[in-house]
Amino acid sequence: MKLLKIGFMCMSSLIMAQEVDQVNPIVLDDKYLEDQFYFGTGINFLLDKPDDVGQNSLSYSLQLGFIKDIPMNQRRNIGMGIGLGYAANSFYNNVRVTQNEVGFNYAIVSADDFKRNKLETHTVEMPVQLRWRTSNASEYKFWRLYTGLRLGYVFSGRSKFVDDMGSEAFSNDDIEPFQYGLTVNFGYNTLNLHAYYGLNRLLKQGIQTADGVEINFRVLRVGIMFYIL
Repeated sequence: MKLLKIGFMCMSSLIMAQEVDQVNPIVLDDKYLEDQFYFGTGINFLLDKPDDVGQNSLSYSLQLGFIKDIPMNQRRNIGMGIGLGYAANSFYNNVRVTQNEVGFNYAIVSADDFKRNKLETHTVEMPVQLRWRTSNASEYKFWRLYTGLRLGYVFSGRSKFVDDMGSEAFSNDDIEPFQYGLTVNFGYNTLNLHAYYGLNRLLKQGIQTADGVEINFRVLRVGIMFYIL
């Protein structure tokens, strides 16, 4: 009798649970969005360098911002992303910049003649992405491939030089204020590989050393990007 009573109680509990589920079913949001905060870090490489120009330290990049998701199909695995963010970038190299009354002078110097020499930028950015992902209304861990364009406005740029005699730093107006390039982000869940290929110059056109060597730097950035829903 005890076994029958226990069995009856278990069956009753199961039936009641099913009735509750029917009354309060789980509702999945088929209109979900992949709005995301992002944070990225990486290494900057200078392209189109003159022969005697090198990078003598780790040139870092930091990025953060928010991207609004715009689904483009009913399944919502294809969409657009438009965002707004901030980026800080450093470029360590052996092109020394000095300031005079009329502007700036550029010279390629030996790595033995200084301790640290960098160009630094602070940028407001707008990423525009074409997005493919394997997400759905109930799965928050998924594969993604985001490609697109990153537009930027450099609101602050500085040159800094440090040697045994001391240091000097100043705002550099020769930095091209509008930056743009191609981007790709690929990964799973939060962690993703990130790459940026600059389509225009880091410095304004016509910048050259006193010896007539043109400085036509462009930027390649490789790193990781974290997306947080």
